[in-house]
Amino acid sequence: MSEDFEHANFFRRCSGVFLLALCMTMLAGTPARGDLPSILEPPSSSSMITLINTTGPLDFCGEPVPLDNPEVRERLEKEFLFALWNRPQVILWMKRSGRYMPYIEEMLKQNNMPMDLKYMAIIESSLTSHLISSKGARGSWQFMEGTGKKYGLKIDSDVDERRNFFSSTRAAINYLKKLHEKFGSWTLAAAAYNMGEEGLKTEMLLQNTNNYYYLYLPMETQQYILRAISAKEILSNPERYGFKLSKEDIYPPLQFDRVELVCDQETPIYLVAQAAGTYFKVIKDLNPEIRRHYLAKGKYDIMVPRGAALGFQARYEGLVKKWLAERKEHVYVVKKGENLSSIASHFDVPLPALLIWNHLESKKQVKPGDLLLIYPEERKSEK
Repeated sequence: MSEDFEHANFFRRCSGVFLLALCMTMLAGTPARGDLPSILEPPSSSSMITLINTTGPLDFCGEPVPLDNPEVRERLEKEFLFALWNRPQVILWMKRSGRYMPYIEEMLKQNNMPMDLKYMAIIESSLTSHLISSKGARGSWQFMEGTGKKYGLKIDSDVDERRNFFSSTRAAINYLKKLHEKFGSWTLAAAAYNMGEEGLKTEMLLQNTNNYYYLYLPMETQQYILRAISAKEILSNPERYGFKLSKEDIYPPLQFDRVELVCDQETPIYLVAQAAGTYFKVIKDLNPEIRRHYLAKGKYDIMVPRGAALGFQARYEGLVKKWLAERKEHVYVVKKGENLSSIASHFDVPLPALLIWNHLESKKQVKPGDLLLIYPEERKSEK
């Protein structure tokens, strides 16, 4: 990333921050939320200089940061400034941490790994599941497809477990353990996670050093550890940096049950939602790895709202049986002269819905005698 582009991107981000801050301030509205505008308001220039002027010591996973190196200090201060200016984003870090961090911390504890590694999930994705990088990395831990598959994630046209927080966290833990075994340093392991192990090993050999802070690496990787350290410092000492959130402000840990689902044929997700007493959106939000409107034939471990597992299997089997029995009522035989657009118009259904029901591409040509599934409008209001 060029320096000019980086500056332009920063100011674009700042304009978005001001707009979000304004919206959040307007939404706050009541004296009871009177602290919100001050939380969102960036510190003054003088106070920001004081806040970032740390004497240390600082470390990442117990490995010291050489703050006596002016170039390292400059890189760290830049990451602090970006984070402190983008205050709505830090607030979201703090709020989402309550939802996801307990699980990451437990996984790190079980594997005897440093707690600082949890900040990688924050700088990778801000603890969101749907983020896609320009290079194609996805999910909370931003796995590339090849690496994700290597560490046990299922990735195909139906399921992408990079978007499943629990599966991707387990894969990230295993990957980082492997990188630490290879490089002997958690700092280097994190750098390799960002840029690729072969790339880092190559630069270490060519530059004749294994010290992350003295390696000339891609700009994103040079910033990576310092960004994690700034997130660590701010989230470990939020009040020092002007962030005062109450316990009620933090999103609680995810609450759910798990059900084992066997699909003998392709099955609509809305049936799973009905069996769980909820909506399609809830099932998709709990299981973001599911890519389509249907579950392909196979076996699944599905998350459903807490309490929905009781009696789920009986309800699900009954709904599937009813759905299969009624399918023949929705089969339409294509007539001469018809195409997908004219059929969709005739039945007053959106063309994209017709394509999804029948797993067709928009350019697909149908011919007389072809069978299509078409569902009536009245069923749309059901759960």
